[in-house]
Amino acid sequence: MPEGPSIVIIKEAVQLFNGKKILEASGNAKIDMPRLVGKKVIAFKSWGKHTLISFSGFTIKIHLLMFGSYSINEQTKPDKSLRLHLKFSNGDLYFYTCSVTLIEGDLNGVYDWSADVMSDDWDATKAIKKLEAIPNALITDALLNQDIFAGVGNIIKNEVLFITAVHPKSIVGKIPAKKLKEIVKIAREYSFDFLKWKKAFELRLHWLVYSKSVCPRCNIKLVREYLGATNRRTFFCNNCQVLYK
Repeated sequence: MPEGPSIVIIKEAVQLFNGKKILEASGNAKIDMPRLVGKKVIAFKSWGKHTLISFSGFTIKIHLLMFGSYSINEQTKPDKSLRLHLKFSNGDLYFYTCSVTLIEGDLNGVYDWSADVMSDDWDATKAIKKLEAIPNALITDALLNQDIFAGVGNIIKNEVLFITAVHPKSIVGKIPAKKLKEIVKIAREYSFDFLKWKKAFELRLHWLVYSKSVCPRCNIKLVREYLGATNRRTFFCNNCQVLYK
């Protein structure tokens, strides 16, 4: 599943269509395609893992889910996976194997921009308060909670917990306040590192534990388990990552 930094890359890539009118709209997404024709794009935005295409009065929300993708000016996937095709005077935009829905009205009434780790409006203090409100949750689940860390996905989760030396089975309410603040801080910082590395096509080179087998700090075998309510693949070291419970 693409994480927040990858969605920011999409937002940047499609800016060439900003301010352009849709000439044709097609695809097998269950939305009102004729409604889109003739509408001018007001803005391309992102929130967490959502790509947002805004018009006057409504917005297209695209969630790439686990296997979604996009392309510009060339259809790269078969018609059966094509959810949305928007044709503009200066090119074509395609989205595949994803969720496409419409949001009516003002996005500010729908999204908490301060929860997006990639946003200029990110609010670390609010993230701490939200964590404090779920003291019985596992930190491995809390980091994937999009209401707290919009944009954080499984790669970022694994790397942040290793960098901060926190065991993924730790209970949020048992983690010291200073350590919680560190997790929040690193979640945002690592997301921007992720963006930088992704743009340079070197993201995998910087993974410390994700998809790895040996702890780079202890030189012992890492544990790999599917953890928490989210049941996501998690890599951790039982020796150097502290378990708070």
